[in-house]
Amino acid sequence: MILKVYTSLPLLFLVNSVWTRTVRQVYDDLDPEHWSRYTSECPQECFCPPSFPNALYCDNKGLKEIPAIPARIWYLYLQNNQIETLSEKPFVNATHLRWINLNKNKITNNGIESGVLSKLKRLLYLFLEDNELEEVPAPLPVGLEQLRLARNKISRIPEGVFSNLENLTMLDLHQNSLLDSALQSDTFQGLNNLMQLNIAKNSLKKMPISLPANTLQLFLDNNSIEVIPENYFSAIPKVTFLRLNYNKLSDEGIPPNGFNVSSILDLQLSHNQLTKVPPINAHLEHLHLDHNKIKSVNGTQICPVSIALEEDYGYYGNVPRLRYLRLDGNEIQPPIPLDIMICFRLLQAVVI
Repeated sequence: MILKVYTSLPLLFLVNSVWTRTVRQVYDDLDPEHWSRYTSECPQECFCPPSFPNALYCDNKGLKEIPAIPARIWYLYLQNNQIETLSEKPFVNATHLRWINLNKNKITNNGIESGVLSKLKRLLYLFLEDNELEEVPAPLPVGLEQLRLARNKISRIPEGVFSNLENLTMLDLHQNSLLDSALQSDTFQGLNNLMQLNIAKNSLKKMPISLPANTLQLFLDNNSIEVIPENYFSAIPKVTFLRLNYNKLSDEGIPPNGFNVSSILDLQLSHNQLTKVPPINAHLEHLHLDHNKIKSVNGTQICPVSIALEEDYGYYGNVPRLRYLRLDGNEIQPPIPLDIMICFRLLQAVVI
């Protein structure tokens, strides 16, 4: 086993790259007769790439209104404009839309014509980040799979707005103005297939209640959460990735086995007020506890299984799976206690 010890953590950003061609390359390669098929119905403010006939690029054009969308369009890019309203007229023929990106515009709830979104029956992805919404728009297309509403001014979630969205797998509400009162017991009712819920950077003081049972990823960073209720995660038994960085969690706010949950593989509790390592499960693989108030770590006490039993069964027994442990920004001094290494035999990196 090779153990790497770092004094600081390099931040690694993985960026998905999308292959693109310049407009000039498209013009150079295109037969003029072939080009005319697409330019005849392409809005003059936009670009219709002949190599991607189902896409319409109207981004970064300074638009204040949405142009008429051709019937053949599946993917619509309208981000980085000055659009304030969504009306039915531009979408009359756009009955095949699957994807709409309206990020970074000036859309308000009052600017959304009643029913305009729900009439887009085939829409799967709706991006409305960085606008001026004050509540989740309703009604929404029943077939939606992803809804991104980050960085708005949302403080209200209308009753039943998600009740028919059985196909929704990702809901992003981070960096809005949500209080605990905005999340009622039936707020997320109907989201039977939701896998990722992001409510980071809001104004929550409590853990949200009645989350969909299929939730895999729960992001609650940058709130003011102080307490984890007893048996909270039994209601979301599949949760795998849990982020609670930048909250107000203390030792008293965590039940004795609050995070001893077999489904959790990645647990992030950075920038809280913990003075000790909370009990964890043997299945946990990544643990972030940096920038708390932890003074020491006792491997025998935090080991999720008996070290004696672990030695008896070796790698064929219930060996803890922890591979990454971050403890920097606390009051812990190197070296790493030997019993940490004895317990967590699969550790690949410790940041201290």
